[in-house]
Amino acid sequence: MSHLTGKTVAFLATNGFEDSELTSPWRAVTEHGAAAELLSTDLGTIAGKHGHQIDVDVTTAAADPSRYDALVLPGGVVNSDDIRLDDKAVAFVREIFAAGKPVGVICHGGWILADADVLDGRTITSYPSLRTDLRNAGALWIDEEVVVDQGLVSSRTPADLSAFNDKLVEEIGEGPHAGQTA
Repeated sequence: MSHLTGKTVAFLATNGFEDSELTSPWRAVTEHGAAAELLSTDLGTIAGKHGHQIDVDVTTAAADPSRYDALVLPGGVVNSDDIRLDDKAVAFVREIFAAGKPVGVICHGGWILADADVLDGRTITSYPSLRTDLRNAGALWIDEEVVVDQGLVSSRTPADLSAFNDKLVEEIGEGPHAGQTA
C-alpha cells in the first residue's frame, strides 16, 4: 500500500492543456496510490495541445471540493485562459484553498489562482510571462524549479516536472495546511 492510498486528487483542465503537465503528475499521484479525477467545464473528452486525449469525470458545475484531498492545475496557454473564465472552476479552486488542501500548479496554470484571489502573500513560480499577473494578484514571484508555500506547489515548465511531481506527492501525503487561506 502506498502513502497516498485513499486520497483523491482533482485535475482541473480543458482543451489545450500541456499534455505532460497533466499526464506526468497524474501518473505520479496514481503510482503512489491516489485516485485521480479529471474535472472540466463539460463532460466528454478533452485534448491536449499535443494530442493526448482524456475523458472528463466530473464537470466543474457538479464537482464537490469536499470530495478531493488535493488539486492539480496543469498549464497550457489555451487551457489556462479558458478554465479561469469558468466561474464554477474559480469557485472550486477558492474552496480547495479555503480548506487548506494541497494544490499543484505548473506553467500557465497559475492564471486561475489570480482569478480565484488566493495569492495574496503567497510565494509562487510559473512560466515567466505570468510573473506580472501573479505579482499583481499579491504573490511573491520567484524563478525557481519548484516552490512550496504551505501546500501550494508550483513549477515553471515541463522541464521541472520531476521536481514538481516529487514535491506534489510529498505535500499530498502531508495533507491540509491550516495556514492556507483564500
